[in-house]
Amino acid sequence: MLQCYRADLHIHTCLSPCADLTMSPKRIVAKAEEMKLDIIAVCDHNSAENVRATFNAAKGKDLAVLAGMEVASSEEVHMIALFDTVDAVLTMQKLVYKALMPGENNEELFGQQIVVNEFDEVEAYNNRLLISATTLPLAEIVKQIHLNSGLVIASHIDRETYSIFGQLGFIPDGLNIDALEISPNTTRAQVNIKFPATARYPLVTSSDAHFLEDIGKVTTSFLLAQPTLSEIKMAFSKRDGRNIIMEA
Repeated sequence: MLQCYRADLHIHTCLSPCADLTMSPKRIVAKAEEMKLDIIAVCDHNSAENVRATFNAAKGKDLAVLAGMEVASSEEVHMIALFDTVDAVLTMQKLVYKALMPGENNEELFGQQIVVNEFDEVEAYNNRLLISATTLPLAEIVKQIHLNSGLVIASHIDRETYSIFGQLGFIPDGLNIDALEISPNTTRAQVNIKFPATARYPLVTSSDAHFLEDIGKVTTSFLLAQPTLSEIKMAFSKRDGRNIIMEA
């Protein structure tokens, strides 16, 4: 039987240097429950080191967690990678870490990059330059995500920076993106007018939350049999009754 599941598929933790330090897995899960979300995805910049803690924090709760990462291509286009398992996203992380720009994070300039466990205990500080672009071309990122059975969503396409339209001005032919994400600042109708090419892609809207109060402010509702990545993929193609309903 198909049910409606409310999802926020783009949430940053305190591992992202631009996120608030209160964005721990435990607090994110608690806020998601408060907002009555059914599915969340943790998508830190070029890293997935807080994904397992988020999975652990959600154990025993009526909340599905997808393993995610927001990867920055060599063209400075941000892409969301979603996977079913922690192991799959960590495989992607190995590739991304090899492609990071040299240098270390400057905490005073960019912010701290904190790895925590499900109990809000600090386990490490990530010193990599996570805020930077990688050396991976956009097409290679899409290819590698799909090779690891993931889904690819182009991040905040309506933004002037770090988006596929902001950086390239178009979606390259043959780039097998599964869906496009719009930010809370626009609507599907506005995006379709400004970027007519979006009409042929599924659209989702997510919070891109960097602060606890932003989690679940906007969501996408999916009509699914269960809250899994494979079901979301079916919704993207409107298969067997699965579908997407945008919310404001």
